[in-house]
Amino acid sequence: MTAAPAVACRELRIRQFRVFAELELAIPTGGAAVVGDNGSGKTSLLEALYYLEIFRSFRAAPDEQLVRIGAEAFHLRGRFEELGTGAEFEIEAGFELRGRRKRVTVNGAEPARLGDALGRIGAVVFAPTDVAIAAGPPAERRRFLDIVLSLNRPGYLAALQRYRQILRQRNALLRRGAPPDLLRPWDDALVEWGARVMAARAAWVERHAPAFARRFAAVSGGPTACLRYRPAADAPDDGGALTEEAAAAALRAALDRLARLERERGTTLAGPHRDDLPIALAAGGPALDLRDYGSAGEQRTAAIALRMVEADTIREARGREPLVLLDDVFAELDPDRARRVLALLEGERRGQVLLTAPKASDLEPRRGGLPHWRLEDGRIHP
Repeated sequence: MTAAPAVACRELRIRQFRVFAELELAIPTGGAAVVGDNGSGKTSLLEALYYLEIFRSFRAAPDEQLVRIGAEAFHLRGRFEELGTGAEFEIEAGFELRGRRKRVTVNGAEPARLGDALGRIGAVVFAPTDVAIAAGPPAERRRFLDIVLSLNRPGYLAALQRYRQILRQRNALLRRGAPPDLLRPWDDALVEWGARVMAARAAWVERHAPAFARRFAAVSGGPTACLRYRPAADAPDDGGALTEEAAAAALRAALDRLARLERERGTTLAGPHRDDLPIALAAGGPALDLRDYGSAGEQRTAAIALRMVEADTIREARGREPLVLLDDVFAELDPDRARRVLALLEGERRGQVLLTAPKASDLEPRRGGLPHWRLEDGRIHP
């Protein structure tokens, strides 16, 4: 079978980012394994590379916190190659504390909108903090899904941004006690753009829920779990995908039903900003919410399965292998789960991989397939 194309990071330059004063790396086509003590900057290295994908920290840190202490700005530059064609492109990103100014360029040109530059690399990050996606509040799962869809589904980011703008305006009117006739135009707009977001989320879950269940079962060694979409507006569940029309009707009905309560509370109580993607354990009996009944191992398994499905989404949407960043993901898994995760990743991995670990022995299951680099005091030692 012919290998799918992929994008590899050939060179990465980091200036005044987190613990790094200055770092320049030439990265092999297959990737590298970075070994370093806690606090040495392993996660920050992956964070810098992934910043060139979404132009913000995957750890949800504000840009101000990414600037090295004592510096005025950070700057990142990556040179990437499309393997197979040999085509190259370059992405740069920087942030200045003075004026809180962010600047992004692709091949030396600033995009008209930041959203136009998002997702050029096609990368996915596996990190220990991912457990919050599975075990945390609904906002964590919404953020995960919004990023995946914004990077891989044309039009989703624009719809989401428009919905959020309308939501802010509508909430401001509710707080001021605006009468229904002033709210009505905002209701119409909220329904229109909210329905687009809801339909896209529902389609993604319907498409990828079976793969999530398979990945969960493969990592857990038997027990499985199911992923579903739970819109805040009660939508019909007829076994098919939620259409924009059905989503709009459900959201309109919810706004009508909650109108008095929304005026009392001064906030919008229905819409995609209150959706959830619940994960339930399926062990032959009644489905149990993973957040309440799942073990720590099961919650981490669900998070890894979600990231694997994100990688599937990149393959389908872009027709190429994702660049995979693994941030010490095996440290908190029991040995059996870790072996099964490694087996899955090795079976699917055909693109570039950068992984981190606190000690070289943690990398032995990779069978020495990647060069080992030592990270100390913000410097790489091959």
